[in-house]
Amino acid sequence: MSVGRRGRGGRPGGAAGDAGRGVRDRGAPAEGVTGTGAGDRGAVTAELAVGMVAVAAVLVAVLAVGAATVVRLTCLDAARTAARVAALGEPDGEVVDAARRVLGARGGDVRVQREGRWVTVAVSAPFSTWGTGLRAAASATAWTEP
Repeated sequence: MSVGRRGRGGRPGGAAGDAGRGVRDRGAPAEGVTGTGAGDRGAVTAELAVGMVAVAAVLVAVLAVGAATVVRLTCLDAARTAARVAALGEPDGEVVDAARRVLGARGGDVRVQREGRWVTVAVSAPFSTWGTGLRAAASATAWTEP
């Protein structure tokens, strides 16, 4: 072999010259190698699976908090509306109906409490359809007109 001649990979001798010396071709898979990377095969897939579960759990938590916030604001709107209706001197049946109209199909509990000239309307509604029993609640107080 001449000194100026280069084979595969830019090394003198190339793959043909290395075959007789027991040097492994870089493109060929290692057989029986127990080095640092041999036991890591599939680790990225496992880490990705764990990461996707964590991302899904965070997404569910964010959506649950968002649903609770929407229901809480709806309860607050219903309580304020009912308190305004009660402040106008309407009977409790009308006050409850006003709150239920704001709540819509979600339903919920409406309580009206009168103390002297003050009326307090408390509204609560479930925010989860999963049967967890979690509820959002709000109340509003108004001064009744004479």
